Amino acid sequence: MFFQKYILSKSAIRQQLVLIRWKSTVRQIDKILIANRGEIACRIMRTAKKLGIRSVGVYSEADRNSLHVARADEAYEIGPPAASQSYLKGDTLLEVAKRSGCQAIHPGYGFLSENVEFAESCEKENVIFIGPPASAIRDMGIKSTSKHIMSKAGVPIIEGYHGTDQSNATLKKEAERIGFPVMIKAVRGGGGKGMRVALKEADFEEALESARTESQKAFADSVVLLEKFVEEPRHVEVQVFADTHGDAVYLFERDCSVQRRHQKIIEEAPAPGLSWDLRRELGTAAVRAAKAVGYVGAGTVEFILDRKTLNFHFMEMNTRLQVEHPITEMITGTDLVEWQIKVAAGEKLPLSQEKISLKGHSFEARIYAEDPRGGFLPGAGPLEYLRTPVISSDVRVETGVRQGDEVSVHYDPMIAKLVVWGQDRQEALTKLNSKLIQYNIAGLETNVNFLLDLANHPEFQAGNVHTNFIKDHYETLFRDDTPTKENLIQASLTLMLWEEKLEKNRANLIQDSFNPYIVESNFRVNHAKTRNVKINFRDKEFVINVKQEHSKKNSYEVSCDSGSTWAKAEANFEVTEEGNLLNCTIENHNTKVNVFKNNESIVLFEEKGKIQFSLPKPSYNLDEENDLSTTSLNKAVAPMPGIVDKILVNIGDKVKKGDSLFVLIAMKMEHVVKATRDATISKIPFKVGENVLKDATVVQYEEEDS
Repeated sequence: MFFQKYILSKSAIRQQLVLIRWKSTVRQIDKILIANRGEIACRIMRTAKKLGIRSVGVYSEADRNSLHVARADEAYEIGPPAASQSYLKGDTLLEVAKRSGCQAIHPGYGFLSENVEFAESCEKENVIFIGPPASAIRDMGIKSTSKHIMSKAGVPIIEGYHGTDQSNATLKKEAERIGFPVMIKAVRGGGGKGMRVALKEADFEEALESARTESQKAFADSVVLLEKFVEEPRHVEVQVFADTHGDAVYLFERDCSVQRRHQKIIEEAPAPGLSWDLRRELGTAAVRAAKAVGYVGAGTVEFILDRKTLNFHFMEMNTRLQVEHPITEMITGTDLVEWQIKVAAGEKLPLSQEKISLKGHSFEARIYAEDPRGGFLPGAGPLEYLRTPVISSDVRVETGVRQGDEVSVHYDPMIAKLVVWGQDRQEALTKLNSKLIQYNIAGLETNVNFLLDLANHPEFQAGNVHTNFIKDHYETLFRDDTPTKENLIQASLTLMLWEEKLEKNRANLIQDSFNPYIVESNFRVNHAKTRNVKINFRDKEFVINVKQEHSKKNSYEVSCDSGSTWAKAEANFEVTEEGNLLNCTIENHNTKVNVFKNNESIVLFEEKGKIQFSLPKPSYNLDEENDLSTTSLNKAVAPMPGIVDKILVNIGDKVKKGDSLFVLIAMKMEHVVKATRDATISKIPFKVGENVLKDATVVQYEEEDS
């Protein structure tokens, strides 16, 4: 049994020969091309700068003015916005590396980080690929192959189908054998792309087609595997590292169970509720998995952990640096990018297993441009206002954007990763909550409020996490965020103060006289007058009566109930480096909130999170806005900004409720839009390949009979 556990695969034997050849060779790296964008490119540049290594950035046309380009020592444009024409063009990237004199390429994560052909091309061109050997990527990148190898190495795997026969008939037959619900997964890649769940037999064929299409677009491979879908598992992964001298270690585990759309949203290290014996068992199994394929560099071995029995099964191995690697760095005091560079150069691992210690607890919250209340659909648009927590030894903000930058429809909608560390889980969780409150974004919808609700949920606080956590606690994860009387007063006084500033600016006098959200437009500073301020919160309108006392500057009486009761208030703006701070005293209760205002909205950032009020639109805009309304039954609209990938109907077709109408690609994910009623198609305003805005009508129905 002992001997059987350590039998090497053919790929591992090949790799051992490579290790022997590399053992005595340490190659100099003083210039690196970073074949990625955004947050991870900035992250790699930070370590490169620390090591005295020059970094070369690349960018698509859409990223010309991005943060990672500004931080690179030099940068090259590589193509149009679509990743397939820029960041996925391996030949172009290698050409830039050679032209700029780079000895190595760091692929980051995503894009070409797990591309076998690219790794092989780097080796042929004598450019160091900062990642594992191509043989390991091949064996672990194809999930069906990896499961065969793990099974032979004695690592437990889950029931499924990993065969080469990809016909619909065979896959459906295998799904029936496994038993529904079944998980359909692309054999390559990760990040939830090419992954669908068929809960019952009737769902299988459409889920299969959708998974194949998305996988082909993301990884240029439509092959899938099937697995028994475990309904309430924990997702626990182990960080491993191996060098070219035959040594391999684990740097403990991370719990990534809390997910939406099969993508992680919050991670923590170490995993809560595990004994040290189980922790060592997971780590040892992960190292055994790495050695079974002759692994080199940073990798992550992912396990499904039964939340009740704590039995675990191998799920897959990610042959790259993970998005959530900072929490491992926080609890081990390491720099994994530095380790990657040194191992790629041929150096030994910086630490042996017995010298790697675990200290404290860390959380990573992924901040996305998305609408949690709208099904977590991704968004896009400008970051009109951006304020982040202060960075320190126990608080990291990993980002690739600045205020004024745009979240593009062409790439992942992640804005940043907020990473915190504490002496224990409770301290880290308290710190996470505090720093999320300080993460203020306006201009587009984000998930910050949802992350706050999640961090404060009793079950999450108790560490009772699993992959169905959001689904099971959906109702209690969305708190009642109806604005309070205090919020209404703060918003109305923000508007008053803002207008007073405009009154003093004569250049804007004409513009100010046409504000639709203030009934009386002939307001004069220091003149006693009642104004009816109109603001909306979602679909509800509020009218707040505001009297300004002419005898005392910045003193008001405010009513939120049509004049039945009045509250005395004082307010003024304090301009800080972060923006406008509203100092507001309401009936002797002093509050301070950060505020933001543009032509469409007023945003308050307070201890509960972000509260956004919209301002009534001018009448000349109403017809255009109504044409984009998602409440109409006579059209199918784009649920988010994106690109029309497929149109599945024609003008004149009769469709049934639930029929698929068109496919939208947004942030590298495929979204199928379906009919909300039986209808006849009368108009299709867009063509395949065209960009659409959120709520744009893509398919028009004939009017219903009265």
